[in-house]
Amino acid sequence: MGQKGGIRVGLLGCADIARRRVLPAMAATDGIRITAIASRDAGRAEELAGTYGAEPVHGYQRLLDRDDIDAVYLPLPAALHAEWTEAALRAGKHVLAEKPLTTDLESSRRLVTLARESGLFMMENVMFVHHPLHDAVLKLVADGAIGELRSFQAAFAIPRLPDDDIRHRADLGGGALWDTGVYPVRAALHFLGDGLEVRGALLGRGQGREVDTTGHALLGTPGGIGARLVFGLDHAYRSSYELWGSEGRITVERAFTPPADFVPEIRVERRSGTEVIQLPPADQVARTVAAFVDGVRARSTPDPVCLRQAELLDGVRRAAGEPA
Repeated sequence: MGQKGGIRVGLLGCADIARRRVLPAMAATDGIRITAIASRDAGRAEELAGTYGAEPVHGYQRLLDRDDIDAVYLPLPAALHAEWTEAALRAGKHVLAEKPLTTDLESSRRLVTLARESGLFMMENVMFVHHPLHDAVLKLVADGAIGELRSFQAAFAIPRLPDDDIRHRADLGGGALWDTGVYPVRAALHFLGDGLEVRGALLGRGQGREVDTTGHALLGTPGGIGARLVFGLDHAYRSSYELWGSEGRITVERAFTPPADFVPEIRVERRSGTEVIQLPPADQVARTVAAFVDGVRARSTPDPVCLRQAELLDGVRRAAGEPA
């Protein structure tokens, strides 16, 4: 660790999510220090590093070779996650990797094993699960607010992206499944548990794209609870989920990427009427960074849910007829 116990973090890549959300949260979090920022473009590294008083580094491996880095944050395109997460772990660094951890199930399994054997903490950056809203919903369901749970549905889709967006490039791991599909799949795991299995799926390509821009998946539990999931990159915006029970429904809007000042609402509909429960705002990005700091300090093992998520994403891809 760095001076005074602070975790010295290096950044691999200067992606937009790092600039807008994660780096500001790291800079505001106690116990973590942005030490170096690497890019294949020396100018981009220098410009972003200057914002945080960090050292610019030209090239990812050069950052991993430094002995003043304890952990790395990796917001590279999805197709590069496996290579550079493995390189970081082999360099003895803890890793916070953007979702998805990889686009290949076997690679995800290998990385989880490597992190465990190396005594290093590896965390996939799925941020919404750190927002207290979702545990509040879980408690309502557990307390019988809507009776016995019968079904779950979730949707996360965003408007059409520019033609040159990297999420349209197959060689960089683009596509709706890896970008927006992670959210409803992870939400289904959060609420229905790890016994879920993929029952069917459809992935579609719009306007001659080389990657999927729309997706649908049907998952199910051993007890017969179904999960209907929709995701996409060419839709009117939607970010929501619904739990439907024997005696009512719970609906949540703005579910997956709420801003820090957003006041979340849980809508509970029963035969007796509708109740809207408001919760205090919460910064899920800051909470995610704090969770990473805690995991590094404790040298925790990777959360096994990241592998269950990878298995389900792989199952969706295969059920939709995508090649292995």
